[in-house]
This record gives sequence, structure tokens and C-alpha cells, in this order.
Amino acid sequence: MQRRLALFDLDNTLLGGDSDHAWGEFLISKELVDAESHRDRNDQFYRQYRKGTLDIHDYVRFTLGPILHSNQEELRALHDEFMDQFISPMMLKKAENLVEQHRRANDICVIITATNEYITAPIANLFSVDALIATELEVENGHYTGNITGTPCFQAGKVDKLKQWLALQEEDFRLEAGCFYSDSINDLPLLNLVEKPVAVDPDPQLLEVAESKGWELISLR
Repeated sequence: MQRRLALFDLDNTLLGGDSDHAWGEFLISKELVDAESHRDRNDQFYRQYRKGTLDIHDYVRFTLGPILHSNQEELRALHDEFMDQFISPMMLKKAENLVEQHRRANDICVIITATNEYITAPIANLFSVDALIATELEVENGHYTGNITGTPCFQAGKVDKLKQWLALQEEDFRLEAGCFYSDSINDLPLLNLVEKPVAVDPDPQLLEVAESKGWELISLR
């Protein structure tokens, strides 16, 4: 029997907050950036994301700028602190239970997120998913360059990244038979493709679309 794809957005869907925005607050807490100017820009990027107008290349350069000099060991240590201080409080028991429910049903569980792989890989591990599809980062000589490599996993790019991932799998998964959980209007291209789109604590724009289309609405908060 063919297994089903269970796709999950991460920020404000499985997490009770946004890990990308929280990373900016973490850098402020570590005094690695100027608090006032960094918070202003971080908040501005977040507002653009919520509106669906974000330039993800600019945001990734901003997100990674303060750590481009850091080596891999330093990056791991920073992320460990970030997980303890900012991500652990965002973990939602209902979200963990939802992923576990799909695992028990023998579905292939995939977190697919616009947030970059450095921030999200350790978080995805907490959910024990089968795969993470995220915005991938360019590395030179062991350091991030601040640039994205390949297709950004954002808006219609999420569909492209997922199809690229599916092409590499030995199993023949049918995207059209899958389900996708998301909070964001940015994910409308992928939500429109799956058999079971689910709006999770949706933003106002997605809520309007979901209600007009009769999609399932749930809360994990």
C-alpha cells in the first residue's frame, strides 16, 4: 500500500512562534548585534513575511550576517543555547502529538519550511520527522557566505523544492494525495496542491481563504 505524505510547516504551525524571528532576538540577547537597529530590521522583515512580500535573499543575509565569521563548532554551540532559551518554550505538545499520529499511520512525515537549514535542522530532529526540506545555505571553507544555494523554500519555491525532493525518493509518493499543515498565506501554492490542506492557527489572509474553500481549521496552541 502506497504511503501518504504528511507535510508540516514549522514556524507558527508546529512551533508556537517563529524560529527565524526568534534567532534575531537570540543574537540581541547574546549582544552580538546592536539591539535597537537589529530588532527594528528583524521586526520589519517579519512584517514583510506576514504580508507575503518578503525578499528571502535579503532576510537570509541579515539573519546570518552576525555569524559569518563563526566556524562549525562555534555555530553548534550557539545553536544549542538558542534551542534551550528560545525554541524549547515554543514547543507545542499538540504539535508533537500530531506528528506522532501521522508516524503511527505509517505516513512519511516531512517538515517543509522557508527558514534556513542552520536554524531548523536541530528543531526538526526534535519532531523525529523523516525529512526536513528547508532553505539551503552556501558554505565556503567551512563558513556560511550569507547566500542561499538552490531554490529558496518559500512560497512557490516550496512546491519546487518538494518536487525536487520527491524525484530523489525510491518510493513513488503522490503529492496530490498528501496533507499539508500550515499557518501562512505564503504556503498557498502548496496548500492548493494537496488532497488535504489544513490551516493551523492561520494568519488572517489564510483564514479567509481556508473558510472560503472549506478547508479544515485546527489549533495546536
